[in-house]
This record gives sequence, C-alpha cells and structure tokens, in this order.
Amino acid sequence: MKRKDIKVLLVDDEVKFADTLAQRLQMRDLKVGTAYDGDQALSKVKEEEPDVMVLDLKMPGMHGMEVLREIRKAYPDMQVIILTGHGTDKDEEEAKRLGGFDYMKKPADIDHLEQKIKKAFKEKVERAMTAIAFAEEGEFDTARGIMKDEEN
Repeated sequence: MKRKDIKVLLVDDEVKFADTLAQRLQMRDLKVGTAYDGDQALSKVKEEEPDVMVLDLKMPGMHGMEVLREIRKAYPDMQVIILTGHGTDKDEEEAKRLGGFDYMKKPADIDHLEQKIKKAFKEKVERAMTAIAFAEEGEFDTARGIMKDEEN
C-alpha cells in the first residue's frame, strides 16, 4: 500500500497545532483528518474509520485516555498513537495497558511521527493478513475473533 492509502485522524484540542500538523503530514502523502475533542473524534471514527489515530490526552470534555478505551472496544484493529505535552509515566503505562500502539511527547519530530504512523499501519495490515490466512485454513473463527483451539 502507498502512504496516501493510510488514513490518519489527528485528535487535539489545540486547533492551530492540529491543523498545522495535518498539513505537514498531508504534504507527506498521508490522508489526514482532524478532530478537536474526544466526542468529535469518536463521531469522525464512525464516519471514516481511520487506520491510525494520533491522540492527545489532555483535552476539555472527554480525556484522551477515555477516547482510547472507547476505540479499543469498538475498533480493536485501529492503531492509536498518543501524542501529548502533558502526559506522565503513569499515563504512558496506562496507554500501553489499554493497547495503545505508541506514546510520544510533544514536540514531536515530524519525521519520527511519520515513521511511527507507517509502522502502526504496517502492523495493522500484518495482523489483518494473519487473521485472513488463519481463517482460510479454518483455524480462526472470524465471527468470534479467536483461534479454533482456544474455544474451550
């Protein structure tokens, strides 16, 4: 897949920061949307279902960690990269425990962030391909998302 096939959703309440970062990533041939709070992010995910979400933690209303929890429940294949200026070591541990792909602190180097997004997308695609291969072999119950030998 080409980079422009990677759909990214940037979620940050700092509108200028989010818009500028989105423009910089679009110049690198990524398809990027923005949301400026947690509720808006969850609505956009329903409409567009991005491959990778770049998520701030400290936002008014719904905290980024709650957004991550909701995404994990409804969209377990979506990769989430936390990008925050106010996170703690405890936040990083919690994000990883909840299944966040990576945890980065602002200011982030744009090249480094782009590489993380591509790596997250690659892992998503590889997981999907593995699930398909097992399903074709009859070893994976796609309806329940488990290996057949894990049934009991």
